[in-house]
Amino acid sequence: MRISITVFFTILSFLSVSVGAQTSTFTNPLLPSGADPWVIQKDGWYYYTNSTGTNITLWKTRHITDLGSAQKKVVWTPPAGTNYSRELWAPELHFINKKWYVYFAADDGINDHHRIYVLENSSADPLQGAWIFKGKVADPTDKWAIDASVFTSKGQLYMIWSGWEGDTNGEQDIFIAKLKNPWTVDGERVKLSYPTFDWEKNGDLHDASNPPHVNVNEGPELLKHGDKLFLIYSASGCWTDFYALGMLTVSANSNLLKPASWTKSRRPVFKQSPQNGVYAPGHNSFFKSPDGKEDWILYHANSQPGQGCGKDRSPRAQKFTWNKDGSPNFGIPVKQNMSIPLPSGTN
Repeated sequence: MRISITVFFTILSFLSVSVGAQTSTFTNPLLPSGADPWVIQKDGWYYYTNSTGTNITLWKTRHITDLGSAQKKVVWTPPAGTNYSRELWAPELHFINKKWYVYFAADDGINDHHRIYVLENSSADPLQGAWIFKGKVADPTDKWAIDASVFTSKGQLYMIWSGWEGDTNGEQDIFIAKLKNPWTVDGERVKLSYPTFDWEKNGDLHDASNPPHVNVNEGPELLKHGDKLFLIYSASGCWTDFYALGMLTVSANSNLLKPASWTKSRRPVFKQSPQNGVYAPGHNSFFKSPDGKEDWILYHANSQPGQGCGKDRSPRAQKFTWNKDGSPNFGIPVKQNMSIPLPSGTN
């Protein structure tokens, strides 16, 4: 079959546009399911993880927006019959002192027993080598604790997490403590945040095994910009559509263990968008574009109202900017399946 030169170049042009469109954008969600998404960048790779409930699974990719085709591996499964065999939540992968660490919360099947644990791996690639169980990471009170994250400021390693003030469920607060090393708390915990505003107090439960209502501050994540630190946390119950992100701000030169050093924003900084079909966005992490020029937020959300804390939560990513005062501007959650330009520097 013969075709004219004009028709040939028309077809070629169409194919070029189609291929360009496919490789220059992505759509949310990044995976069909995946709560509490976490990502870390190292040596040109993105390492991703999320809650599975039963094990620690890691993804490795050059392109965080293409998680569906990323290398994926279960790197650790807890032994049965221990205090940390069940309900593995919110794993985070960190690279500290030339070793990899995974922090996660787990229990023995009883929620009251949730505590934070950590694994260590000395391999250059966290998907390779042996993951060693280092034990529980707890302050002297050893109260209920989940959603651990760690960060370094002025050479000091800190851990932040969500926990109970006492021994019974009813409210989750944000705590901070110094770390002596990646698996040992150094000193007392300090409460930085607790639900104070109405938008942090959506938490009615209809479950005989739980309290009738729980106020929630959880999922703390640290974001650095200039001489300021921003602690972004999730507020209200994840079982409600009102799950949203709040923010605490502090000067990097302040005493981080002094609650008065931190200022809480009076309104959520990221919340549901019914007009865009995004509900209960929260439990986020942050990453840079491959060329380091753009800032991105990674978070989970539901696509329908009333879907709660189950497997309908899926990971999504979008670029954010900075306000004139140096604080982050996350905008509103973008629509599912909307074409979004790839992070800058993506090959």
